Amino acid sequence: MHDPATPDPGYEWPTCVACPRQLRHDELGRQACRLCQGRADTALRQLAGPVVWDGNESDRKIVSGFYAALAGVLKPGSGSGTARVSGSRTAPLPLRLEPLSLQARGGVATVLQEWLIDWHEHLGWTRPRWQGGLQQQLDQAVHALRVNLEWAAAHHPAFGDFLTDVTSYVRQCERQISGERTERPIAVACPCGTVLRVTVSTPGARCRGCQRQYARTEVLDLPLAARMAA
Repeated sequence: MHDPATPDPGYEWPTCVACPRQLRHDELGRQACRLCQGRADTALRQLAGPVVWDGNESDRKIVSGFYAALAGVLKPGSGSGTARVSGSRTAPLPLRLEPLSLQARGGVATVLQEWLIDWHEHLGWTRPRWQGGLQQQLDQAVHALRVNLEWAAAHHPAFGDFLTDVTSYVRQCERQISGERTERPIAVACPCGTVLRVTVSTPGARCRGCQRQYARTEVLDLPLAARMAA
């Protein structure tokens, strides 16, 4: 006779789709844990609104308004506080391409709008409409995403991808604003053969091939894809 109190030896406790953490009893049935929901909310708040700084003039750090702050680092030499000297004899570009690609259509605002459209489709709602310029449209998208974040963390199967997108954009914007060099991606190989591209600050990754979720230390311990091929 089967004892219902005896756990099935083949049973695996559900984990968050965005991190390797096991779901708590009050999180069972959700796609993502509440910690990751909070991380997504923080990242969205950091991207939207006017620029807000913390600290004094000589030692200050941006708190929110990361998207709006990109407008101040578009000129060559801006962002790091020092002018950049080029060894080329050709005239420099009038604008820096990295922050421009994040700020322009197709960048941060557009990706957030695409996520909101996806959520509307999952919920059976009509397509969202935008008003104003890209800054206003980004703020509108962020507001709507935050309003529906509880639903998405509980029910959207791609919430892990959404969290990866928004936190990645925060880091990219912050690097452009501070002048920090962009991290170089590393190609590592999952045992299933899928190649994952990560950086040294990657919080974790889910393999697209076998769906295994790796914590930060685990994914950085994977062998390099080039070595596996050799």
